[in-house]
This record gives sequence, C-alpha cells and structure tokens, in this order.
Amino acid sequence: METILIRIMKAPCPGNPFANDFSRRGFLHVGLLGGLGLSLPQFLSMEAQAKQKHYKTREGVAKSVIQIFLPGGMAHQESWDPKPYAPTEYRGPLGTINTSIKGVKFSQYLKNTAKIADKMTIIRSMAHGEAAHERGTHNMFTGYKPSPALEYPAMGSVVAHELGPRNNLPPYVCVPSVPNEFANSGYLSSAFGPFAIGSEPSRGDFKVRDLNMPGGVDEKRFNRRRSLLETVDHHFKTLEESDALDSMDAFYQHAYKLISSKEAREAFNLKAEPEAVRNRYGMNTPGQRMLLARRLVEAGTRFVSLTAGGWDHHDNIKNGIQQQLPPVDQAIAALISDLDERGLLDSTLVMVTSEFGRTPKINGTGGRDHWPRVFSVGMAGGGLHRGLVHGSSDALGGEPEEDMVGIEDLAMTVYNQLGITGDKELMSPGDRPIEIVDGGRIVDEILAKKA
Repeated sequence: METILIRIMKAPCPGNPFANDFSRRGFLHVGLLGGLGLSLPQFLSMEAQAKQKHYKTREGVAKSVIQIFLPGGMAHQESWDPKPYAPTEYRGPLGTINTSIKGVKFSQYLKNTAKIADKMTIIRSMAHGEAAHERGTHNMFTGYKPSPALEYPAMGSVVAHELGPRNNLPPYVCVPSVPNEFANSGYLSSAFGPFAIGSEPSRGDFKVRDLNMPGGVDEKRFNRRRSLLETVDHHFKTLEESDALDSMDAFYQHAYKLISSKEAREAFNLKAEPEAVRNRYGMNTPGQRMLLARRLVEAGTRFVSLTAGGWDHHDNIKNGIQQQLPPVDQAIAALISDLDERGLLDSTLVMVTSEFGRTPKINGTGGRDHWPRVFSVGMAGGGLHRGLVHGSSDALGGEPEEDMVGIEDLAMTVYNQLGITGDKELMSPGDRPIEIVDGGRIVDEILAKKA
C-alpha cells in the first residue's frame, strides 16, 4: 500500500509504537512500515522529539564512514594475512598474490584489491576475546564488550548522535536492512538508529521504501495533502499545548522536505549510474550495495553500514572462499578506486571488518573454526596512511606478534578521524554517564603524516 495517510489517534493503542507519545495526533506514513530498522516516518518523528544536542568540538578529517561487515568470521589466512611459508595444515589450500605494497601478499582471490593496496591500510593484529558470533559482532559494531547491564549503541548511531544529518539525508543508513541487533542505537534515543532502505540494490526493481510519492499522487496533490495536514495541526493546537505537538511540527516539515527533495531521492537512485560504473562494481549483491554506499556518502550520509557474503567456513574453506571472495574483492577495489578518482577517499573512511578470524590450523573437514585472538581489518581513506600494513600475527597466524589493536583502539581511531572525542561521556537511561569508548587509544601509527 503506497499511500500518504494522515491518521488521527484519539487514544493510546496497544502495539502502536507512536500511540503513547502521540495520542490524539496524526503522523505521516509514506510507504510501508516493515522490516528491520527505522522507516522514514519513525526516523524523522523520533529525531524531531529527541532533546539531545549535537556536539562537534573540532573538524574531522573524515566526513563519512562506509562500514563493510563480513559476517561469520572471515579467515585472515585466506584474505589479508596469508601464511605462504607455514606448514600445509596451517597455510591452507589457497595461494597468494603480490600487492602494490612491496613485499606484501594477499590471498589469491583478492587480486583486484591487491592492485590498489597502496591506497589501503591493513591491520593484521586485531584481537579480542569473544569466540561467539553474537559477542564478536557486538564488539566490532559498538567498540564495547557485551554487558548484561546496558545496550551499547553502534558506531553509526554514535555518529548520528554527535554529528547529526547533512543535506536532508539520514545520518546513519543500513544497506539493505539492519544486519543484527547490535547495529542499533542501544541506550541512545531511537532517533539515532539506522534508516534501513528495505530493498536489495542488486534487484532490477530496486526502490527505496518511503522516499517516493505514491502512484497517482502528483506534486499538486501532494501539496494539497500538506495543506490538509496543516489544518489538522492547527485544530489540535487549539485543543492542547505540548512539546509533542511542537516536535511533530518539525517532523512534518522535515518529512515533506525530504520526500519533495529531488537531491535526497536521487542519492538512492542507482539507475542514474552509467552501466559501465555499475559493471565496474559488479552487477551482484556486494557490488551494488557498495555502489549505493558511495552514492550515499557522496550526497551527505555520514555512516553507511552494509554486509557482504557469509564467512563461517567450518567446512571446505577452499570452496567457500573461491565462490564468495571474488565479487567482494571486485567491489571493494572499485569502491576505493572510485572514491579516490572522485576526490572523496580522503574524506571517506572505508573499513572492512568481521567479528573474528579463523583458527590457525585447518580442521578435519577442510575448514577453520572461530578464532578471535588475532585477525585482520582492511581500511582505506579518511586520513589514514596509504600503503601500510600495521602490526602482524605470528608465523602460524595464531597470535598478535607486533602492535596488537583492540576493539577500543579501532573505535577510538574511527571516531578521532570524524572529529568525535572518544572519551566524551554520553548519558544513558537513568542519567548514568557512559564514555563513547571505554579506554583504548588512537592508533597514531596508521594515520597519514601531516606535511
């Protein structure tokens, strides 16, 4: 049902997420409310209500982040940190390829990324202590170890809270949907949760929910409905005075502005890309997700999170990597190169992460099991040093050998590049101050050296 509805709620309604806050009040609904993440109406209405201030104490080097998450636990040995000189049972079944960084090799199925490794920073000494998927994912999305006492916000939600929207676009977008429960706003207001586009970009009928006028509604009719809404607003204002009404006014104005903004809608329009560009990324799921991420940060979105593939290769890792890594490799290389060519790489931080790595030794079924004690992260742009490998794992890929990087260190560094102070305190429910990052350090060694 693609329609614009003005609903007058006369009393709270069980199951209605808006009822308790907005009784006797209408709300704008464009498209369908479904799937995970906030729809446009939810995002805008809660954003309007949030009585949080946006702090920006300094200008960040990076303006945006693209988080590419590889769920399941990408094997570092079969990607960024191969061990060609280890015994066979540790080396694994794949070969290696030289990169554009002298003396550095990647796995053989990262052939495209190997060519642009001189634009990247690879951390080969990432480590934490969580071997379960959920807990490892929590670490990488929040920069915090899981706690039964508090739900921590994802990095994207912290960025939305601290920096706010830009160019009428949601500050935090998940492509195509919110990938896990740890990608949400945690103890922060839901206003800072992700906007999920609700459709797969690689589909031929890809269309972002909530951003288009419904069929049969032209601009004249759209504006007429806006006038009707203003009449309803005026009526209720004569009946009651409340903060909710004022905040909803801002919601309506923002919603109409976004829906009627050609520039905002165009950011999601993949069909505007030349066929050659779409083919460069790959006409497949990872390719089109990453292309959409580039369009979004180019238009003003601050944090885009997407997933690619599934990497829980307990069995037959050779076949799993052979099938899944080539399209991801093509898309990552295209994304980084495209950003660089457009002059956007220095202001866009790209990070390729997974919840943990895989065991040093191949198991009895030709796979590798969970291993958080050392793994790798691929990064590029956002003021990082180009063509750098930071840290190392030992000869068998089982432990950090040099310059271990923890989850707090990675989070502190990402926030630093955005101009966000990592040890700033935010207020959780109950007015308890919580630091954005608890401990950790900025990994200065991976930052570009100032001239």
